[in-house]
Amino acid sequence: MTDDGERQRLTGDTGRTRRTLSSVRNAARLLKEFSISEPELGVTELSIRLGIGKSTVHRLLATLLSEDLVQQDLTTGRYRLGLAVHDLGSAVSAGSNLHAAALLPMSDLRDRTGETVQVGVLDGREVVYVERLDSPNTLRLFVDVGRRAEANATGTGKCLLAFLPPDVLDRLLDGWQLRRRTPHTIVNQAELRRDLRRIRRSGYAVTQNESEMGVLSVAAPIRDTAGRAVAAISVAGPAQRMEHALPSITRAVSEAGAAASRRLGWRASSGDGGHTPRGDAAGSP
Repeated sequence: MTDDGERQRLTGDTGRTRRTLSSVRNAARLLKEFSISEPELGVTELSIRLGIGKSTVHRLLATLLSEDLVQQDLTTGRYRLGLAVHDLGSAVSAGSNLHAAALLPMSDLRDRTGETVQVGVLDGREVVYVERLDSPNTLRLFVDVGRRAEANATGTGKCLLAFLPPDVLDRLLDGWQLRRRTPHTIVNQAELRRDLRRIRRSGYAVTQNESEMGVLSVAAPIRDTAGRAVAAISVAGPAQRMEHALPSITRAVSEAGAAASRRLGWRASSGDGGHTPRGDAAGSP
């Protein structure tokens, strides 16, 4: 049982939550009113369409304006969608394109290796796994889609770090306290930089016992039309099973990365060995 004061506090919190959710819903409804046929709308039009007061519409637009989700024409006073909406749309499109580009190479890679296949993207200092196909073997690696891991401790993460432009990598490493996952995790920045140089030269990353004891991983970049490493495809599984087939696995992973990249529109530059296009990090990180 709760006393009256506690009940009032809970009721008040619920009321505030409902008001907040209502504001979020109204903001979403407002954004959806804009379209190709009606790219600009005024406060009065939005108020009528949404069935809410002009003062509320003004407050919503002020908040959306501060986040660059809408823009205002200072001459007419009317509003249109802002650049942040374009960025969000581009992110959705890129994610859909990556899924379509990676699916067949992932399936082929799993068939060739018999191991778990993943695709990950870099989010700051972490890798996020966005696609996965499980190994058919009873003993296999389980990695949930959406799981995050420190980029320095995984093959996928280190592969993506290796192909960052040098200035971006420098900013990322600045102040980064590398966390140890196992006794084999690289936590020294100088050693990590040397490892990233090796990865960039070879075109793929191999890690063993760095994120989890007994696990071996091989990763290769997936590039977009401009040659940027926007994701990495990897095979991971028990080291005792993968070690004897490592040469064929690295070849299969590299070919899967190249296949997914071609499906995204990337074409290798002549003379670059198929893994270091113009404009990518070429010097020492």
